Amino acid sequence: MDFYQQLSDAFQEGVLKASSGLSSFAASVQNYSIEKMPSTLLSIRSVAKLAFGSAQLALYSSGVLGGAPDVCTNPQLSCHNTTAVANTCCFNAPGGLLQQTQFWDTSPATGPTDSWTVHGLWPNNCDGTYGQYCDEKRQYTNITAILKSYGATTLLNYMNTYWLNDPNDGTNEVFWEHEWGKHGTCISTLDTKCYTNYKPQEEVVDFFNKTTQLFQTLDTYTYLSAAGIVPSSSKTYTLSAINAALEKARGVSAVVQCSNGALDEAWYYFDVKGSVQTGTFVPTNQVGGSSSCPATGVKYLPK
Repeated sequence: MDFYQQLSDAFQEGVLKASSGLSSFAASVQNYSIEKMPSTLLSIRSVAKLAFGSAQLALYSSGVLGGAPDVCTNPQLSCHNTTAVANTCCFNAPGGLLQQTQFWDTSPATGPTDSWTVHGLWPNNCDGTYGQYCDEKRQYTNITAILKSYGATTLLNYMNTYWLNDPNDGTNEVFWEHEWGKHGTCISTLDTKCYTNYKPQEEVVDFFNKTTQLFQTLDTYTYLSAAGIVPSSSKTYTLSAINAALEKARGVSAVVQCSNGALDEAWYYFDVKGSVQTGTFVPTNQVGGSSSCPATGVKYLPK
């Protein structure tokens, strides 16, 4: 079946299932392993984001065009071991707490006006500390070309909509290179030795694909709006109300950051059972992160 037929079929299937409930449609397109989150909130906008990415998720979730990640039998949950785990291809270590981070950029505005955007996927050492730039040999400066070489054009298009650099800081490509080089190279299960019949740079596709998959399950805009917290040029909110809205959506805490008293980042935390490529992401509470927002008077400026 060619790509366009797959995309059409995925979308049509989602539309049909939407008639029996948005949650069932979300399940049909979230064909990757993320443990069910309590009180997950979906909107028509969320469904559109998922539909946009559904073909991408099916085609690039496990390096289809390259080799295959190691098969992990009876994997352990990261950050829950009491002794060292030798097989770091099936157990993320030391960066076992994965943070999916998001931006709310307003000056200049980036991304859709009703959506946060991707910042990255950071391996936290289970204690609030981080490794960085863990493999100098894999500091790639051609992320776009790598994705295209694996036929990941749908993924690339999605990233150019939802994973955007501040124009004052350079191109999207520069931002992606930074996130891969600083954080992606520190995810142990993305090491080149963790693939059977490894093809050069296939782990890069897995990193960007998994990060966007997680992002699609974490609709910060909808989580906040469900609690009456919406962008405004005049209204402000309490930090406790913002935290409560995010915790209600997932059953675990998250962390928000502010710049000059205005919301600009959200951090979500996961332990992982198995590899980043094929494992189960289990939502968990924050570890080591603290908010830079004031207790009251938090601004949530419109884009």
